[in-house]
Amino acid sequence: MSDSIPSGIKLPSRPPNCLKCAFFKVTWDPMFPRSCDIFSIKCANLPSQEVFRATGANCPSFRLKEGLKD
Repeated sequence: MSDSIPSGIKLPSRPPNCLKCAFFKVTWDPMFPRSCDIFSIKCANLPSQEVFRATGANCPSFRLKEGLKD
């Protein structure tokens, strides 16, 4: 898995909080109420959990929403 990650990219050591991410959205679909614009997924869990399940690595795309503190 580490062979596919370009050098110089630092992956987070813990899962990011999707609720604070600029790419996180809430959907109207009761079966899949959460989504991520970067990965174009809708899911019942937090998108970062789905990314970890699929890749074995924490989400590298987290960006803190404007106006929030880390």
